[in-house]
Amino acid sequence: MIVADTSRWFKWLFRHYNEKYLLQRYFHGIELIGELDPAPPGQPVIYMMNHSSWWDGLIVFHAVMRASSREHFMMMDEAQMSRYRFFRKIGAFSIDKTSTHGIRESLQYSEQLLKSGHGIWLFPQGDIKPLEQRPLQFQSGLGYLLRRNPEVIVQPVTAYYSLGLHQKAEVSLMCGPPMLDNELQVDRRHISNVLQSKLERQLDAHRQLVIVASGDRLTGAKSLIPTRRSINERFDAWRNGVAKWTSFFGR
Repeated sequence: MIVADTSRWFKWLFRHYNEKYLLQRYFHGIELIGELDPAPPGQPVIYMMNHSSWWDGLIVFHAVMRASSREHFMMMDEAQMSRYRFFRKIGAFSIDKTSTHGIRESLQYSEQLLKSGHGIWLFPQGDIKPLEQRPLQFQSGLGYLLRRNPEVIVQPVTAYYSLGLHQKAEVSLMCGPPMLDNELQVDRRHISNVLQSKLERQLDAHRQLVIVASGDRLTGAKSLIPTRRSINERFDAWRNGVAKWTSFFGR
């Protein structure tokens, strides 16, 4: 497996590239509902999130750099990470899902990170799935980690992407109530089922918030990125300006 090799200067550099070039170029807005730090530093946290887009990892990295004081790590598919090895510099580590040994090795590495009091991000669906696919269908690795690390807090996070009034997409992250070990003390498969149901309900509630907002800011959300006008907004502003000048000279 490929282990994380975090670098403060690379994180700083990549943070600015990610925000100023990638995210502002492709997203109209990025919002966060809730808090990314459900526990004080030193308390291990597993962040479980649905996985519906190639952008998920970059959105999470931006969010934690903006709204968290913890050290975060993220599990990433080994085939992808082999192509983009620089991700290890911002806290990614790999999992080879084609190998039982590879899966075990990555789970053991995850356990080491948790015992060091860090936060790790897992996408328990395993692969990118359509946003509206139900059920979410979790793999059992999350249950394995929780059975062996009862002190861990589980923070459910949902990501919802939408297109509406703007040319660019909008994405929001929602942090639900954290779960403690006394809610999960059963076998690993049952744990996965319980967490799967919880994240699925949260994702459905998240979708409803987006529908109700209808293009406006979500209730209780804070913006994580400066909004830049898309092409349609610049055109509308130009057209309104022309109309004002035409009206002025037509007097």
